Amino acid sequence: MINIKIVLASSSPRRRDLLKQIGLDFTVINPNIDETNNMKMSATQLVKFLAYEKALCVAKELSENREDCLVIGADTVVVKDCILGKPKDEKEAFEMLKHLQGDWHNVMTGIAVINTNNLKGKKSVEITKVKMKEMSDDSIKAYIQSKEPFDKAGAYGIQGLGSIIVERLNGCYFNVVGLPLSKLNTLLNEFGVYLV
Repeated sequence: MINIKIVLASSSPRRRDLLKQIGLDFTVINPNIDETNNMKMSATQLVKFLAYEKALCVAKELSENREDCLVIGADTVVVKDCILGKPKDEKEAFEMLKHLQGDWHNVMTGIAVINTNNLKGKKSVEITKVKMKEMSDDSIKAYIQSKEPFDKAGAYGIQGLGSIIVERLNGCYFNVVGLPLSKLNTLLNEFGVYLV
C-alpha cells in the first residue's frame, strides 16, 4: 500500500499515461530546468543528470512547503552516432528519421526518484535497442505530416503511428515510450514503496 504522495516532475503526456496505466495515484508538477547539454556529457550521463535535476527542482519546491512526497523525474534521448532530442522543425525531423531509418539505435531514459523529506534520491538509466525499418523519403515526409514527431526524442513515437516504422526492439518497450516502468518500480522499492 502506498502511503506517500507521488509527484511526476514531467510535462510528458506519455509518462502521465504510463503511470495511470499501472494505477498509480500522482500529481504533476512541470520542472523549470535548462535541458541543453552544456557540459558535453555522454548520453547516459546526460539523461541521468537531467532526470535527477528535474526531480530535484520539484522536490526542493515541495520541501519548502514541508510536503512529504516522492518525486519522479525522467529524461529520454535517442542515440545513433550522436544524441537526438526533439526536432525543432520539419527539416530536423526529416534529418533525424533519415539518419535512423534502416538501422539500429539506442533509446536511453534516465530516471530519478527523490524524497522531499531529506532531498536524497536514487537514479538509474534504461537502454533499449530499436531497429527502424527502411523508409523512402516520401514515407518519412508522410510521417512528418502527421505532426507526431515534434515532441518526441528522435522524431518518432512508438506508441502511435510510429509503431509501423519500428521493425523490432530489444529491451523495455515502455522505455521507448518514455518511462521504464520496471526500473521505476525497482527505484520506488528502495524507498519502501511497492506497487505489486
